[in-house]
Amino acid sequence: MATFLMFGSYSNESIRQISSERTAQGNALVEENGGKVISGYALLGEQDLVLIVDLPGTAEAMKTSIELAKLLGISFTTAPAVSFEEFDKLVG
Repeated sequence: MATFLMFGSYSNESIRQISSERTAQGNALVEENGGKVISGYALLGEQDLVLIVDLPGTAEAMKTSIELAKLLGISFTTAPAVSFEEFDKLVG
């Protein structure tokens, strides 16, 4: 599994639809793509939310990002994340 950070920006419509049910739908979609939501946070600033997810790979991350945008009306910027330990092994 690979870790990805998914930064989300609400549209005006998606703000009106915020609910725990919609959050559960988003979590279920990640699981349908072979992943798991590690954690999620609402943010103040340039981005409205961030999800930390484990997914099998880049293809699943791309698919999940697009499917979440369609389902939730939230645009996502998705980036792979590497732990410091793994990073040190790669470049050290």
